[in-house]
Amino acid sequence: FSAGLDIGTTGCKIAVYDENANLCQTYYEEYDVVRSGGQHEIDFAVVKSGVMRLLARATSEYHIDALGVTSFGETFALLDENDNILCRSMLYTDPRGEDERLSLCEVIGEEKLTKLTGVKPHSMYSIYKIMWLARHNDNFKKAKRILLGEDFIVYTLTGVAQIDYSLAARTGAFDVVKKTWIDEVFDKAEIDMAMMSKPVLAGTIAGDITDSVMTELNIDYKFAVVNGCHDQVAGMIGSGVFDCGSAMDGTGTVECIPVVMDNLPTDVQFYDCGYSVVPYLDGKFACYALSYTGGATLKWFRDNFFESESEKALREGKNAYALLDSSVKTEPSEILVLPHFAGACTPYMDMESKAAFVGITLETTKFDIYKALMEGTSYEMRLNFELLEKASGKIHEIRATGGGATSDVWLQIKADVSGISLTALGCKEIGAAGTVALAGCAIGIYDNLESTVGKMANVRKVYEPNADRHEIYNKLYKSYCGLYDAVKGLR
Repeated sequence: FSAGLDIGTTGCKIAVYDENANLCQTYYEEYDVVRSGGQHEIDFAVVKSGVMRLLARATSEYHIDALGVTSFGETFALLDENDNILCRSMLYTDPRGEDERLSLCEVIGEEKLTKLTGVKPHSMYSIYKIMWLARHNDNFKKAKRILLGEDFIVYTLTGVAQIDYSLAARTGAFDVVKKTWIDEVFDKAEIDMAMMSKPVLAGTIAGDITDSVMTELNIDYKFAVVNGCHDQVAGMIGSGVFDCGSAMDGTGTVECIPVVMDNLPTDVQFYDCGYSVVPYLDGKFACYALSYTGGATLKWFRDNFFESESEKALREGKNAYALLDSSVKTEPSEILVLPHFAGACTPYMDMESKAAFVGITLETTKFDIYKALMEGTSYEMRLNFELLEKASGKIHEIRATGGGATSDVWLQIKADVSGISLTALGCKEIGAAGTVALAGCAIGIYDNLESTVGKMANVRKVYEPNADRHEIYNKLYKSYCGLYDAVKGLR
C-alpha cells in the first residue's frame, strides 16, 4: 500500500491507496492555530504528535510500503542541535516580517528578488520571518535547522533533511530556475544557509523510517518516506494537470486556479498582480492565481438568505446547495456581482475591495442573485485566465476539483463564461492522490504519474460551453471588466 500525508494549517490527513490505485481509507487529525495579540502561530510539536497518531492508526490496519509527504507553505520549524523545537511557528498570515522585507529589498532590490524567486517579496514568505526571529527571538541563537512542514516531517521520520523545489520556492529565498538556495539572499539576510534542507525534485525518496519511529509506531517493518510537494502542486498532480494549456480550478472556501507554464515569466508587472510561480515537473513551472471568495460566497448566501430552507433540508437529509441549484434559471442573469466579500486577491491584490451588485430590479429573485454570485466568481476566474494566458499560452482545458466541482449548475456556468471545456473530477482527496502517486511511483508500485492519477482522479463529467450563452456572457464580461475600477472610485 502507498500512503499520502497532507499537513495542513488546522489538521493533517493520511490517505491509503492499494496497488491498483484504489482509495482504501483516510485518517484525519485536527489541531489548533494560536491567534493572540495580532500574532498567528502553529506549534509543530502538536503537528508532529498528530502525524504520529495518524501513522499509528494507518499502519495498524495496512502494511504501508511508501509514504509521501506534502504540506502547506511558508511556515517553518526552528530546531536546536538536539532537534528540539525552539518556538512556535509563524503562519503566513502573521504580520511580522514587514520591516525585514523592506530591508532586504533595499540591499538586493525588489525586482531582482522577484525575478530570482518567482514571487514578489512579501512578509508572508519564510525568509522575512526567519530574519524577524533572528532579530527578535533569543532562541534563534540555538537554531541548527530551519524546516518547513514537509521537510520537518520527512526529517522527523528518516533523519534526512530534504525539501522539494516547489515548497522551497515558498520561502522567498530559492532560485526557481537554478533550483538552489540563493547565496546572496542568505548573506544579506545574515542567515546561515546551512540550516536549510537540501532541495530535491518532488517524488525523491528520503529514506526509510528510523528504528525509533518504527518502535513508536509499534510495527516490525520499515517503509520508505518520499518528498511530496507544496499542497497546491499536489492538487495539480492529482488532477492530472501536467502540460502547458491545462489548469486546475480548485474550489473550496477559496478558489485556487493554478496553471502550467513552460517558462518563467520575466515581466515584473506580472508578479505585481499577485501571481507566484514555483518549479513543477519536467522542468515546467506552476503559477498560482487565487480568489478569496469561491465557495465562501455561496455559503454567505445560504446562511443569510436561505437559512430556513437549509435547516429544513438538513432535517430531511437533503443538500441545501442542490435545492438552490434546482431553482436557478438556465439563461444568464445579467446581474453583475463583484465577489470581493473578503477583499480581492489576484489580479488586484486589494484587501480593501468590497463586493458589489449591479443590475438588480424589483423582478430580481433570490435565486437570480444566487446565480449571479456563481457568475461573478466565474467572471473572476476568466479574468485571471486571460492574464495568465499571456505568460502560459492558451488554456484549453480546466480540471475542476473541490466542493465546487460537485455543482453541475456552477460548472456549466464556468464553461459558458470562460468558453473553455471543464472536466469535473470525482476524487475527493485530490491532493492526497497526487502525493500517493509520487510516493508509489518512487518505489515502483505504480508505473508513471499520468496513468496512476488517471485512475485516481476518475472523470465525473465534462462540461462543454454553450455557444449561445457564451455569446451573451461575452457581452456581460466586458462590463464586468470595468466593475472593479468603478466600485473602487466610490470608496
